[in-house]
Order: sequence, then C-alpha cells, then structure tokens
Amino acid sequence: MPTLRNSRSMASNGQTAHLPVMLSEVVGLLAIRQDGIYVDMTVGLGGHSATMLEELGPDGQLIGIDRDDAALSRAAERLTDERVRLVKGRFSEVGEIIAGLGINAVDGLLFDLGVSMLQLREHERGFSFMSDARLDMRMDASDGRSAWEVVNRYSEKELQRILTEYGEEPHFRKIAKRIVGARQASPVNTCKELADIVLQAYGGRGKTHPATRTFQAIRIEVNSELDELRKGLSAAFGVLKPGGRNCVIAYHSLEDRIVKNVFREMGKEGSIKILTKKPLAPARDEVLRNPASRSAKLRGAEKL
Repeated sequence: MPTLRNSRSMASNGQTAHLPVMLSEVVGLLAIRQDGIYVDMTVGLGGHSATMLEELGPDGQLIGIDRDDAALSRAAERLTDERVRLVKGRFSEVGEIIAGLGINAVDGLLFDLGVSMLQLREHERGFSFMSDARLDMRMDASDGRSAWEVVNRYSEKELQRILTEYGEEPHFRKIAKRIVGARQASPVNTCKELADIVLQAYGGRGKTHPATRTFQAIRIEVNSELDELRKGLSAAFGVLKPGGRNCVIAYHSLEDRIVKNVFREMGKEGSIKILTKKPLAPARDEVLRNPASRSAKLRGAEKL
C-alpha cells in the first residue's frame, strides 16, 4: 500500500520520468512475437506499451485499453505509432473490444493493476488523502457513483463491510462509526476531511498514513475493481490464441489472491499452463530506483 502502478520519478532534466514496473520481466514473460497482437489492459502513460512496441515488427499490433480518459489522452501523445489502437473500456469488456476491432484472437495481454501515480498526482481527481479536493476516486469520470456517495450515503454496516473486505482495515468499526457521526453534522466532502476522520479514529499516525487502507477500500468499491479483475481475467483467456500469454502485475494481497486462484482453477481444468509457480518480484535495484514497485507481484499463464 498504496497500490501504485506506472510510477514516476524526476528525470535529470527536471521532468517526471515514467517508470513502468518490472519491465524486462513482463517483456520476457510475454515472449513477444514480432507479428503478434498484444493488449495492454491498463495503458496508463504508455510505459509498458512503448517497450512492447519496440519488440514488435512492422506487422505487429498493440491495443491499449484504459477506463481513464486522461490516461488515454496522455498515452496518445506518447504512442504515436500506426501499429497502436487506443480504446476506452473496462477489463470485463475486452472480448467486445477485440471483436469490435475486427480481431479474432490476440497473442498476449498485460494487466498492471491498481491506481496510477497520474491519478494520485492530479489532486482534483480525489484519489489522494493528501488532497483537499472533493471525494471522487472514479477511474472513469463518467461513472455515476463517486467516493462522495460511498462515504456519505452508505450505511455504517456497509462501510464496515468494504473497510474490512477491501481494505483489510483492523479499525473498521471505529472508522465507520466516526464517518457516520461526522456526516450527521455535515457531509464529508473532501479527501482531507475523510483522512482527518480516520486519523482521529487511530489517535495518531505511524510510518504509513492511517487513511491508506480506508482510501484503498473506498476506491475499490467505487470502481468495482476486484469484480472487474475476476471478469477481466476470464474474458482475457477467451480472446487469447492457443499459446498466447496473460501476465498480471498485482500490488496487494486482495488482487494477487484473485489472480492466483483464477490461474489455479483454470490450470486444474487443463485450459492454461501456469508459467510462474511463485510470483516474480522486482529486483533489488528496481526497488531502490523505484520504491513504489516493492510490493509488485507478477504472474503469468499460457493458454493451451
């Protein structure tokens, strides 16, 4: 925690440099064919996609999918290549997206899960507990339900459920009670207001900000992230060619457990071959260079 992907650091020229996580491991696990068709399910700022393009030949294709309009706009600025097609969509919609592009099957897919540094740094998006912006947390700004609705309209019992189920928050009862008590006086409107409520419930802060788990839980609820992941993994194998590969980078135990269990069940059915008996982790030098990568776990499977 926090669940970060597509993290960045300052380049020598003072600009922010994009640091895609476990790049060489991803490229190696995908075993990219020059004439293949590959899908980046979370194209984000285009870091993984740019390197995948370098591995493709002139007849290869790359499809970048994202729910976030801002991410797609940034990716379009970077990935100015006729072999690239960018599409707005959810994980669960990959089957329809691929069919809509007139493609029968693809050679590989990459899921890079979690919230991106781009989303956290754009404080008006309402993802960060460091922000004084209105609670939002929608990856797709056109979705109806925002974090504001969750915080101000969910019952105390519903808040407890998401805090424990999606945040694994040990103080879920106390935090839910304080949220409900605070909103009785006036709505909890901003990220900072919610972070302060959690801080009060904890009675202080440690090495990690106490609101980290709460914000993760609410973000997952707002974006139906775990349900989308389950549906997306199933749909992904549906669009893969035999011998095609699906790779997933997860950043916390909830995501990784889903990936592990889906792969295990499909492996038992004989429909896939698991390529990573244990998840791959970033090398020590990558973690030193990019601390946000430290919790990353990469799993891969091949369709039989």
